[in-house]
Amino acid sequence: MSKLVQEKLTFKERLQNFYKSFGLPRLIIAAFLLVLYIAAPFVNCDLPTQITNTINRFSWNCVMVLSMVPMIHSGCGLNFGLPLGIVSGLLGATLSIEFGFTGFMSFVMAIVIATPFAIVLGGGYGALLNKIKGGEMMIATYVGFSSVSFMCMMWLILPYHAANMVWAYAGTGLRTTISLEGFYDKALAGILQINIGNLSIPTGTLIFFAILAFGMWAFLHTKTGTAMTAVGSNPTFAKAAGINVDRIRLLSVILSTWLGAIGILVYEQGFGFIQLYMAPFNMALPAVSAILIGGASVNKASISNVIIGTFLFQGIVTMTPTVMNSMIHMDMSEVIRVIVSNGMILYALTRKSEA
Repeated sequence: MSKLVQEKLTFKERLQNFYKSFGLPRLIIAAFLLVLYIAAPFVNCDLPTQITNTINRFSWNCVMVLSMVPMIHSGCGLNFGLPLGIVSGLLGATLSIEFGFTGFMSFVMAIVIATPFAIVLGGGYGALLNKIKGGEMMIATYVGFSSVSFMCMMWLILPYHAANMVWAYAGTGLRTTISLEGFYDKALAGILQINIGNLSIPTGTLIFFAILAFGMWAFLHTKTGTAMTAVGSNPTFAKAAGINVDRIRLLSVILSTWLGAIGILVYEQGFGFIQLYMAPFNMALPAVSAILIGGASVNKASISNVIIGTFLFQGIVTMTPTVMNSMIHMDMSEVIRVIVSNGMILYALTRKSEA
């Protein structure tokens, strides 16, 4: 009898530990998402299609959310300067097409070309953040916004000549939207793709994310990664232990910028288009919100936070407009999407101080 009571208490303790670790807000969001999935068939929404849409959006955005981890670990805070990494990726993408690469090779070369841009821009960005310790997120926001605005001019000035990218009537300046058909459209999503009726799983994209996530996890367990965590937890102690705090912070910003560059390339191959000019302006907000909803704080983040947060955020943003439209029989999907996505962002940012 006492053994049975002990097992019950153990189960109760495990349940309490799960509740504490997962958190009430995430349980509520997960429960709401589950309700949407259950309600979908009853309002004439095809459930396999909706699951496919959620998985697709998860696969497009997960790498950009992953890019938040290095800067959070080093104490640089949430990377509102993500557009700087996105700009690096866009430069890699457009130059890959300009140089004539096609198919999967255009995706590989886009990463290769974007890397030096990410290192240079991330290095300058990191050096700036080292000068203003304590106000990183505010400065990062302006760095991100100003980089997008600056590139709006550069997309018109840079000497691109590829016929499928430049404005036909002018012969110069890049178009707002560039199709990736014939280049790296579905370069990852098409690898080992699983199709079961209306359910489609982009296996290649998920494997690519898994490799990057494992690489990040492994890096955080190396000597340098441990030093990065120490710098984020207690920079004074880290400095006393002989760690070069500024160098570690700089490395984290460069790594975050590089992952942001890869993230936008992964997003584009799934989406099928390159979007320039003001398109990257607010792309940092969903990524920041996703990792916060996943349970991260301004100085602590894990791979599980990335996965849980991205799935919950993208699931809610995908399912809510579809289910609500079917319930009220009106096309208000864009209005609902904006309300829900910005509501999720507002909610996440108000919880940024949680440990």
